Amino acid sequence: MKPPFLILETGQPVPSMRRHRGFPHWIRVAAGLGRDEAVVVNVEAGEDPPGREGFAGAIVTGSGAMVTDRAPWSERSAQWLREAAHAGLPLFGICYGHQLLAHALGGEVGNHPGGREMGTVHLELHPTAAADPLFAGLPARFPAQATHLQTVLRAPDGAAVLARSSHDACHAFRWGERAWGVQFHPEFSAGHMRGYVRARQDALRNEGLCPRTVAREISAAPHARRVLRRFVGHARALHGR
Repeated sequence: MKPPFLILETGQPVPSMRRHRGFPHWIRVAAGLGRDEAVVVNVEAGEDPPGREGFAGAIVTGSGAMVTDRAPWSERSAQWLREAAHAGLPLFGICYGHQLLAHALGGEVGNHPGGREMGTVHLELHPTAAADPLFAGLPARFPAQATHLQTVLRAPDGAAVLARSSHDACHAFRWGERAWGVQFHPEFSAGHMRGYVRARQDALRNEGLCPRTVAREISAAPHARRVLRRFVGHARALHGR
């Protein structure tokens, strides 16, 4: 039997999208993992992350929380991630998980000075991505779904920044050989993204953005999803060594 992946659940989708279940389900489906190939631990609800033994890797979900609030559950999770990263467990942080991983490893997280980034954004890969196990061979520019207010202002020391958007300078990084953070949501379909835009339309208007324009420009993002699936394959290959 294949070793399962641990999914650390750090938050819930916006209320209007919860009928489609939560982030762990979206991630599991997008990653191509069967029901018995993922173990979900709701750290936001106070559950403690388990021991690392027996897992092929760990994936950290997005959240509506803010890393800078330093909530006790979040700081405990950061400590766990720091220890797991140094121990060599394959890690993949998404949105909040990306920021939490950066914080855990000594990077800086805070409000993005340019405000919210939302919708289908276009990522540009840095030259460092050409040799990365998850990003190598992908187009130099491809679409991804994003929704966030906070960001990684400074990647951890020694990390390789792999991708940026016109809004955000650190959309993906790798620390060491087995830990990745991505600001974008590889598990989001175009439908998920449209649902988020609908839920945030008042906030977008208040920030001078047009929800209809943001929604109209949403498109599929298969290469972004491919990054998540590559993580699963890469982690399984490492586990089998």
